[in-house]
Amino acid sequence: MRYYIIAGEASGDLHGSNLINSLRQEDQQAIIRCWGGEKMQAAGATLVKHYRELAFMGFAEVIKNLPTILRNLRFCKTDIRSFRPDVLICIDYPGFNLRMAKWAHAQKIRVVYYIAPQVWAWKENRVKEMKQTIDQLLVILPFEKDFFASRWQWNVDYVGHPLVQVIDNAKQQPTYEPLSVKPIVALLPGSRAQEIAKKLPVMLAVSSSFPDHQFVVAKAPGTPDAFYTDLLADFPNVQLVNDQTYALLRQAKAALVTSGTATLETALFGVPQVVCYKGSWLSYQIGKRLVRVPFISLVNLIMNKAVVTELIQDEMTAASLTDALQALLNNPTKRKQVASDYAQLHQLLSQRGNASAQAASLIIAGLRRSA
Repeated sequence: MRYYIIAGEASGDLHGSNLINSLRQEDQQAIIRCWGGEKMQAAGATLVKHYRELAFMGFAEVIKNLPTILRNLRFCKTDIRSFRPDVLICIDYPGFNLRMAKWAHAQKIRVVYYIAPQVWAWKENRVKEMKQTIDQLLVILPFEKDFFASRWQWNVDYVGHPLVQVIDNAKQQPTYEPLSVKPIVALLPGSRAQEIAKKLPVMLAVSSSFPDHQFVVAKAPGTPDAFYTDLLADFPNVQLVNDQTYALLRQAKAALVTSGTATLETALFGVPQVVCYKGSWLSYQIGKRLVRVPFISLVNLIMNKAVVTELIQDEMTAASLTDALQALLNNPTKRKQVASDYAQLHQLLSQRGNASAQAASLIIAGLRRSA
């Protein structure tokens, strides 16, 4: 069968690559074309457009880049028409993918959405159109199945979270070469240039308060090393690692993490963390009026309590980060409680087994039923 997959971010590239591997195990004749990154390409898909050309963060940034987004939509439609897939698989990235799902449905192409838009947080009115245009919705957070069933009478499939298997496998790999003889604090400032430039300078300012620790920045995939040069110029004691995020998290004693998938990765590695968010003033003002959830980190949302400290917008200062990090590094009671909560989180997300394999089986079964 012919699969067209769209992922617009680094996390989507990771989950897309594992989905591709699972699809190929069940459908050895699969022909796969994708928008994504190196991981999806390495898994055997033909890469059409890289996610670094697509990632625009925040309301103001999206408006500024609207002409580029519209060009990408037109190009994607033309490419799909030419490829003639049996199914369009959308992975997260709702601003773009929901538009493509609506268009594909009108073209009589089967639509699968893997990793649902966070409509439980904001823009819940999207669900009405989603029900009409998406043939199969696969969700990865345990509370999402109940949300869609109770509020929208939509029976969707919960497959578990794909990161669990990824990180469990990473933990079984041989021990990495030590990055430092000092205890390590990991800095994960995000995957987009816009968010890195906004948050990393504040994270770096914390390092001077912890001379006995080695601060290490995880470089974002697809971001040039030169981008970090000016940001790190005044911090010669801070390391930059490329394509070693999991090695870094296996060795870190604590982490400062930008909100997003990285917060869940950090938790699944068992690393105590402070979650950070700072956007443009306009994007933040718009967002705080629209988003309805009590937390910004996936860890806290899934556990429905404040497992990790969140410092948002004006709260994200060098002083507040320093205080929160001190508590994580030096308070044994705090570290013990975080470890216990992380263990419960892992159990919640792993109840269904391998999420990528579950998703691939459901996609192929749905294709066979609709054939």
